Amino acid sequence: MNEAVLRAVIKGTGSALPRNRVSNADLAAKVDTSDEWITERTGIKFRHIAEPDETTATLAADASRKALDAAGMSAADINLIIVATATPDQTFPASATIVQHMLGCNGCVAFDVAAVCSGFLYAFSVAESMIRAGSAKNALVIGSETFSRILDWEDRATCVLFGDGAGAVVLSAEVGPRGVLATRLHADGQHNQLLFVDGGPSTTGTVGKLRMKGREVFRHAVTNLASVMYETLDAAGLTPEEVDWVVPHQANARIIDATAKKLGLEADKVVLTVDQHANTSAASVPLALDVAVRDGRIKPDDIVVLEAMGGGFTWGASVVRM
Repeated sequence: MNEAVLRAVIKGTGSALPRNRVSNADLAAKVDTSDEWITERTGIKFRHIAEPDETTATLAADASRKALDAAGMSAADINLIIVATATPDQTFPASATIVQHMLGCNGCVAFDVAAVCSGFLYAFSVAESMIRAGSAKNALVIGSETFSRILDWEDRATCVLFGDGAGAVVLSAEVGPRGVLATRLHADGQHNQLLFVDGGPSTTGTVGKLRMKGREVFRHAVTNLASVMYETLDAAGLTPEEVDWVVPHQANARIIDATAKKLGLEADKVVLTVDQHANTSAASVPLALDVAVRDGRIKPDDIVVLEAMGGGFTWGASVVRM
């Protein structure tokens, strides 16, 4: 490995969750479901639901402040902000500009990326590319969602699966062995009707609600995620045996387990937070990463694979030396 290469290095992580923590039993009091039904099919036990004063941007800003603190930086050090979200505060402007103003670093580049559950990886890749190109030195990459706003609370097959939250990382330019080693991204638009929102400004003039065909999504997820992880590890010149941790998109414990088995990975190498947070879409990977960094599992120099798949379909993976 060439140690004289300029890379994008994760310098700090942070996350934020809404105040309202909702258990399966809480949901069962309002929806035709049960703790047993949800747990057996998804592994989910809790999720956080945003209050009216909590938005995608406020959660993103809270997560960003923690990431900046962990990195030993201030907002003034940041010259790029990318927010990955499917639930922006407004149709426009970008939530990234709202976060920018909340942090007090007006003037730097700020924009949103929309790739649903893969959004953080797409944003992460864009920031990494801009850092290597010399367009940015320090970047905030954020996944933030308030999916509760687009759920059909009468559809028990979907409303139990999702939660709200945010995760953020500070990426910085640094020469050396640490940093992003390889990233691979994909999309296949023919599967639109398997996971989508049935509204939009250009079609219905409404926000719409989430719709999903869970069985089909499950099948595509396991196949696509295993494939892209092999592809990305190969691009980094690594094997699954050299991976210290996998931080997967936290959609469903069964998908995570099936993907790990396809790669021959032990369960104790996989970061699992879906039981506590449910599926937070673009927020799930950085949120889970922050949990594992802060509890000491993920350490400096560990080889970590980040992976996700979302509506579109979009999917991807990134290999990082922490």
